[in-house]
Amino acid sequence: MSKEEAMRALLVAPEFPDTFWSFRHALRFVRKRSSFPPLGLLTVAAMLPREWQLRVVDTNVSQLTDDDLAWADTVWIGGMTIQKESALEILKRCRELDVRTIVGGPMATCEPELFDDADHLVLNEAEVTLPPFLKALEAGVPKRVYENETKPELTESPTPRWDLIQMKHYASMSLQFSRGCPYDCDFCNVTALLGKRPRTKQPRQVIAELDALYSAGWRGAVFFVDDNLIGNRREVRKLLPEVTAWRQGKRPLPLYTEATINLADDEPLQKAMVAAGFDTIFVGIETPDEVGLSECNKAQNCKRDLTADVRKLHRAGLQVQAGFIVGFDSDTASIFERQIDFIQRSGIVTAMVGLLQAPVGTRLYETLQAQGRVLSGMTGDNVDGSTNVLTKMPIDLLKSGYRRIMDTIYSPETYYQRVKQFLSDYQPPATPAHFGWAQFTTLLRSMWGLGVVGRGRLHYWRLLGWTVTRRPQHFALAVRLWIYGHHFREVCRLRLTS
Repeated sequence: MSKEEAMRALLVAPEFPDTFWSFRHALRFVRKRSSFPPLGLLTVAAMLPREWQLRVVDTNVSQLTDDDLAWADTVWIGGMTIQKESALEILKRCRELDVRTIVGGPMATCEPELFDDADHLVLNEAEVTLPPFLKALEAGVPKRVYENETKPELTESPTPRWDLIQMKHYASMSLQFSRGCPYDCDFCNVTALLGKRPRTKQPRQVIAELDALYSAGWRGAVFFVDDNLIGNRREVRKLLPEVTAWRQGKRPLPLYTEATINLADDEPLQKAMVAAGFDTIFVGIETPDEVGLSECNKAQNCKRDLTADVRKLHRAGLQVQAGFIVGFDSDTASIFERQIDFIQRSGIVTAMVGLLQAPVGTRLYETLQAQGRVLSGMTGDNVDGSTNVLTKMPIDLLKSGYRRIMDTIYSPETYYQRVKQFLSDYQPPATPAHFGWAQFTTLLRSMWGLGVVGRGRLHYWRLLGWTVTRRPQHFALAVRLWIYGHHFREVCRLRLTS
């Protein structure tokens, strides 16, 4: 194919709805448009022929125009389940303009039947399904569906094409070290999609990706998107010293990731993560109820003092963000107050609570489908106050209890107390503070938006005053957490119905 005949490929990231993870209401304080870049599409872009002309449109950052679509020979759409409604709208526009479409990612792999209008489906992991599609496309004989259950090693996975986006629009960059998780929670589709054997990149690949971000001028946070960074402890122990060495002489990039609560049992691994720059981990707590944990096969959380584990991680310098679920078959009316009490005692500031949902492909879905209890496909939205299954608890009681949790934990007074609990425990290593113009303007915007006109302004000033006198080293963090709290309150206010 000559340069003049090079394929024009437009990669389109669908929009995320307004959820906990969007941080949409927090982004305005830091003048960003989206929390995370479309890592999957940028990785796919790196696998496409070098002679192709590529453009990326992230609809979370900018509008997709008809001119964009008119430019393209092919439109590539990929994303998560929660993005599927936006993806279907984009697909409809492509169909009306007669543009060839290729759809992939978890949303299409989980529910390919939703994307009947797509010209081609490239499912599962791109390392194994994309090459045969590209070969057939070049030959002019592509099939409609490409799928392959093989779980490829990640040693040849390329560095994402960061040059295709404007990093300034994002609050964080993303990086993937591993795929897969050794655990098999009933409600989680990670093992169904990616397998139980965590596959990892080599440390040199991760360092190359960090170098690419740093060379491009990125100095903000980096999210390791692994579903469980410590799923393969042998390999992560090899990685962390390399990252620690890489950081020397550079302005530190704050790192955060997802891990399981049993990290609390491994102090050397905690120290290695903190030394490498990790300061936040997302943990699936789900429920403080032992019966509920057993019911959903959350074995790694069973027979533990979860409150003590969380606070131990805080003292190690790792802020725990956590996911919670209500609606298990074993849940009774007491679960709502028990969830509130656990969240407050543990000091988990960012507590993302949702109703039980059953993703396609999970053991939970298969079990409930056999019982005639699956009502619809999963939205992937953890804050719309809905469930796709028939719960044993009456749905009105479940929804009202869920709303009570959210109204309570994100009320200004309760949130203020929880931030204080966390900051009292949190003991990260002392690092040189970087407080530049961006941080200063964020503080000013928060003072006006949250301290003058915002709901809970009294508690905003109480928190800043308490932090200055008791934990001055955490002042910037306290401001950021209050901005997060504003986002969570707004999500609850706008998304949850009475």
